[in-house]
Amino acid sequence: MLSLHEKKVLIALKENKEESVENTAKRANLDEVAVMRAALWLSSKNLIKIEEKIERIVKITDGGKKLSTTLPERDVLKKIGKGIFLDELHLESGIALGWLKKRDWARIKKIKNRNFLEITEEGKNFLNRKTEDEKILKNLEKDKMNLQEIPKNVLDILKSRKAVEIKEKIKRTLILTDLGIQELEKGIVLKEEISQLTPEIIIKQLWKNAEFKKFNIKTDVKEIYPGKKHFVNQALEYVRSIWIEMGFKEMKGPIVDTQFWVFDALFQPQDHPARDMQDTFFLKYPEENSLPEKELVKSVKNMHENGIMEGWGYEWDENIAKKLILRTHTTSLSARTLATLKKEDIPAKFFSIGKVFRNETLDWNHLAEFYQTDGIVVDENASFRQLFGYLKRYLVKMGFKKFRFRPAYFPYTEPSVEAEVFHPTKKQWVELFGAGIFRPEVVVPLLGEDIPVLAWGPGPERIIREYWDIVDLRDLYKNDLKQLRELKLFFER
Repeated sequence: MLSLHEKKVLIALKENKEESVENTAKRANLDEVAVMRAALWLSSKNLIKIEEKIERIVKITDGGKKLSTTLPERDVLKKIGKGIFLDELHLESGIALGWLKKRDWARIKKIKNRNFLEITEEGKNFLNRKTEDEKILKNLEKDKMNLQEIPKNVLDILKSRKAVEIKEKIKRTLILTDLGIQELEKGIVLKEEISQLTPEIIIKQLWKNAEFKKFNIKTDVKEIYPGKKHFVNQALEYVRSIWIEMGFKEMKGPIVDTQFWVFDALFQPQDHPARDMQDTFFLKYPEENSLPEKELVKSVKNMHENGIMEGWGYEWDENIAKKLILRTHTTSLSARTLATLKKEDIPAKFFSIGKVFRNETLDWNHLAEFYQTDGIVVDENASFRQLFGYLKRYLVKMGFKKFRFRPAYFPYTEPSVEAEVFHPTKKQWVELFGAGIFRPEVVVPLLGEDIPVLAWGPGPERIIREYWDIVDLRDLYKNDLKQLRELKLFFER
């Protein structure tokens, strides 16, 4: 069962039994790609053998073509005459001078504290005579020389001057086997084949006397890697769909934000360790930005200093709140959203997915730049049990079966919990995210009254890595081509 192209290749090899792909293509009246495709099929049927040899070839570069016209050192050699002061020569670069000294065509000596360039005997000899590398460059430009004909010392010079480049070329030879000869002896009839039915073929009934191309549906085919989104983006889109399905609206906001929104609005004291350089990236320029309306700033200031019953016991500094940073969490978007809500907007549910930045020591479980997905539920009837319900549904949808919640502390929620999952490889419980109910000290300045606000902030990287059995978080972003091609698509489990 031979295709038309396979038959043509076999007939092209009939006379010489052994031929290059290029010559076979000429004899068969096919392009080289078609010949190679047919040859691979013939080789799988043991009708021909394909021999490959790697040939190293030398090619002149564009820079080499310029050098073949004239070498910079030869240009200077012609200008030296009986000698010339360097400051009168007006050299555009020191390359020519360097090669003059390497070739011993010229030397420099001091005359009254000035550098004087004079020609040597060797230079005089080559003033009107070509060097070996100049001759070879001319031949290479005319394609009259191969790599084996160039002396190694000359080749090293040309390579150092980037005048030539060495390339590897695979030369393939097609060899007819005994089985292939037997196939030819049987007699091969060339007949045009139809590989695809078209309306014209059907209407004109051209198929009646035609031969159809045969396809072997059991033959292994080359694996195809289609274009697709980065696997992390696939997962983030799935995470987004979970919250949208539960009726949440997406929050968006700036990556670079003031400390006011990232920390102060969330009742995080200005002397909290998380706000210093060990954890936070500060902007050098611009260093600060303006604060929101005065009433909101005044309410946040009062809450820090006095609290509902008791504040943090220090004088709140407006200048610290103005400082710009890379947000350390997307909870800043929750604060911004709460500040925009009116009484008629409640109850409300929001989520966010965005990049956050922390000055972390990189290891298998920590990154300096990663994603966080925040969520808030604003409802006068919201409870801690409802919070567990949202979080459980999210973790189950993300494919986790073994997870737990334990009491935790966060400056802006009370009560607070931390969600953990058991890592099967590391054999330990791994923190996923924190959650809780916003403290009145957070809610009152932003909403104007104390309404329960459920809040959480999962880091999706630690969740989604389980799907691909990735242990080290850094492997999510190493952009290894093999990994990007072979990782399965992210689907709901």
